[in-house]
Amino acid sequence: MNVLIIEDEKPAARLLQRRLRKLGLEADTMLHSVEEAISWFTANPHPDLIFLDIQLSDGLSFEIFDTVPVNSAIIFTTAYDEYALRAFKLNSIDYLLKPVDEDDLEAAVQKYRNNRPQPQSLSLDFEQIKRMLVNPAEKAYKKRFTIKMGQHLKMVNVEDAECFFSENKGTYIHTKDNRDYLLECTLEQLENELDPAKFYRVSRKFIVAIDAIKDIVVYTNSRLKVILPTYKDDEVIVSRERVNDFREWLG
Repeated sequence: MNVLIIEDEKPAARLLQRRLRKLGLEADTMLHSVEEAISWFTANPHPDLIFLDIQLSDGLSFEIFDTVPVNSAIIFTTAYDEYALRAFKLNSIDYLLKPVDEDDLEAAVQKYRNNRPQPQSLSLDFEQIKRMLVNPAEKAYKKRFTIKMGQHLKMVNVEDAECFFSENKGTYIHTKDNRDYLLECTLEQLENELDPAKFYRVSRKFIVAIDAIKDIVVYTNSRLKVILPTYKDDEVIVSRERVNDFREWLG
């Protein structure tokens, strides 16, 4: 099976390549822009399967198909929210919401293997998808939280966060002024709402902000310890299975 990755963030492309390799798929070619993809498709046989990001460095990936007819199955990798993803469901296109979960990736690959489409059966209404996207040029990540404090509401900006953590079945934001606020969501929900370039889930308990990292220390069992400026309640440890991805995220 020939597999192609089109993703403008090179660390994300390499991470996806490694995860596909674990599933027995080799994605030897990785493209990072609309222009590069158009050039490649005009000079090479089309792959069986494409993992395609929507927003590339020089435009929407749909522009590729406006120029070059592509007869390949497509699995989208996208940071767009559930509202926008209704379009993919309408068109029977599989998608992976960023940050890509390994179990979701395996399920998508298995779905393709079980129902491998014939090239002539691929009919993707990209115009309909584009119409369904909300502000396609920019993902609307979470910018602030409204927190209830007694009879009052307090606004806390995401940029003020050092980290998010779970404790006693609650989810908290720890701010740079060394305060904790209880949120009405889970860490899993936050993963989809926060900008993945600025926040990373280092373990089941913590999501850290890249601009709040004070130091990183080698820890036991091939793990890493993240030092934050004010958070001292517990050790922020990068779990062993996330260390390589964390390094990639750091750039």
